[in-house]
Amino acid sequence: MAQKRDYYEVLGVKKDATADEIKKAYRKKAMELHPDRNPDDPTAETKFKEAAEAFDVLKDDNKRARYDRYGHSGLHSGGYNEPDFQNVSFEDIFSRFGDIFGNDMFGGFGGQARSRSQRRVGQPGDDMKLRLKLTLDEIAFGTEKTLKIKKHISCRKCNGSGAESSEDFMTCGTCNGVGQVRQVSNTMFGQFVNVQTCPTCYGEGRVIKNKCTSCGGEGRVKGEETVKVKIPSGVSNGNYITLRGQGNAGIRGGEPGNLLVIIEEAENDTFRREGDDIFYDLQLSVADAILGTEVEVPTLKGKAKLKVEAGTQPGKLLRMKGKGIIGLNTKSPGDQFVEVHVYIPTNLTDAERKNVEALRGGKNFDPASRSEQKKDFFSKIKDVFS
Repeated sequence: MAQKRDYYEVLGVKKDATADEIKKAYRKKAMELHPDRNPDDPTAETKFKEAAEAFDVLKDDNKRARYDRYGHSGLHSGGYNEPDFQNVSFEDIFSRFGDIFGNDMFGGFGGQARSRSQRRVGQPGDDMKLRLKLTLDEIAFGTEKTLKIKKHISCRKCNGSGAESSEDFMTCGTCNGVGQVRQVSNTMFGQFVNVQTCPTCYGEGRVIKNKCTSCGGEGRVKGEETVKVKIPSGVSNGNYITLRGQGNAGIRGGEPGNLLVIIEEAENDTFRREGDDIFYDLQLSVADAILGTEVEVPTLKGKAKLKVEAGTQPGKLLRMKGKGIIGLNTKSPGDQFVEVHVYIPTNLTDAERKNVEALRGGKNFDPASRSEQKKDFFSKIKDVFS
């Protein structure tokens, strides 16, 4: 869940940049960052794909407007899905944006970029989603879960190739090993060339003569794998964690998909949560509310003592600082609030009733008398300043 950089910063343009300026900035960045020009830089590929992701959003007026208003989070809602180009192949990037480079992108890379954009290994696997229910305790302090996932896994017999042996491949006769086919059409406006992925080999440039008997040529089979996921403290309903490469295995060695672990928060019988704060309902007797007391209340870390002052009113919130949830972004704990509720008994003995009757007429037990006292107080204040 690494924090993504600002897309304008990635391309090195201002927020009011024109579409043409954004296009030129991306072209320049892509030429600078291409891995074939940076063989000694292990981060070049990541940066190259980061630039493509930024361009994908900023070149689209609707995506750009949503990003300008809501940031990265705005691309997760309203029917939008924030792009993630780190698991996108070079072929897909070139097929999507290659028209803005012309021949320059391929001219200086010794043919490597051309072969990479035209041929690919296998087909990528699908992403998977899994809903994970967590208790309040797990959310409060973070946890690690071991998950058993039923999915497509790489075939062990053929090591994911789909063939009985390495000699069971042959060059695709449709595309002659290029991975793409070209269709040329002549119109009154000139000649048009349409380049498409080869329908026979699906861009691989080769086909299988003898398919693996275990996977039937797919290079993957249905199976089960165990993965571990660390859950940080402070997550909420709907938050998700992306486990890259833990989704379905690709076909014939293609890149695996991702696994998205979506958080669900289980209800808690003791506390209710509001952000990083938690709330607990405390039942007090009338006598304890009047006279004050010290009570023991539950917290996320066990029992703790809490002092209740004399005359505490129903509905009052007592704060226990730092007893809440450790925040996802702040890494500091929230608070626990204890809401006071006064228990009013309904069944009294004769002796208890007599005692309550004796209190009924007391001045301090008369709400009207309290109102008069407040009026007298404000009258005195008024006299001081008049």
